[in-house]
Amino acid sequence: MSDEVPELPEYAERVLDVAERIPPGRVMTYGDVAEWLGEGGPRQVGRVMALYGGAVPWWRVVRADGVLLPGHELGALDHYRVEGTPLREAARSAEDHVPRLDMRRARWDGGAAGAGHATGDADGICDTDRTGDAHAMRGGGDATGPDAGAHI
Repeated sequence: MSDEVPELPEYAERVLDVAERIPPGRVMTYGDVAEWLGEGGPRQVGRVMALYGGAVPWWRVVRADGVLLPGHELGALDHYRVEGTPLREAARSAEDHVPRLDMRRARWDGGAAGAGHATGDADGICDTDRTGDAHAMRGGGDATGPDAGAHI
């Protein structure tokens, strides 16, 4: 039996690198990460995070709708509160009463040191990229998992 740790696939390393760059109190969707890398999609990013994300701030890579990762809501919520991540109170009709992320305020576009952030509407359209240039970045999100610019 070997003590060697298997090498991560290159794409996984790149996804995890992006997750590590997201500043405390900010988030990127799975689709944002894929678009930032210029390859893959929300499902591929979600798969990487599910398999390898435990060693990085996984709670900062999220679904586009702001719903907390099923099964990890309380752990993520603890991190969000410590980091001051903007949250929206749960609707009174919500059976679990768990808040959602306030994606308009929490979403990060990859700007230096968290200075910039993506602003957009509920459909995930961002108004700026990491250089401040206008563009339309759509955060995908997917039904199964936690969900532009230059390559990292």
